[in-house]
Amino acid sequence: MANRRRGEVPLDLGGTRYTLCLTLGALAELEDALQAGDLAGLAERFAAGRLAARDLIALLGAALRGGGHALDDAAVAALPLAGGLEPVTTALGEALLAAFGAPPDP
Repeated sequence: MANRRRGEVPLDLGGTRYTLCLTLGALAELEDALQAGDLAGLAERFAAGRLAARDLIALLGAALRGGGHALDDAAVAALPLAGGLEPVTTALGEALLAAFGAPPDP
């Protein structure tokens, strides 16, 4: 069961319940995978709202591994999306919000 106080977010894919969590290690993995340079660059990239499918695989993979699931990116890419992308992007948005906090008002 996901513990929201620790930044964990539940996600159901293909009848399996997963826990997503953007730990410090997961964020470092994302900095490297997405060549963001630092946390500010990573936050800017996600705030822009334009992500490629490979970005989603990297983000989902890092969040799954941060949540305790030993899945490499090839296994993440093969996960079923029976409910479409919306449940995945919603859960990832919640995980990013837990890690970075709410964006400032414009």
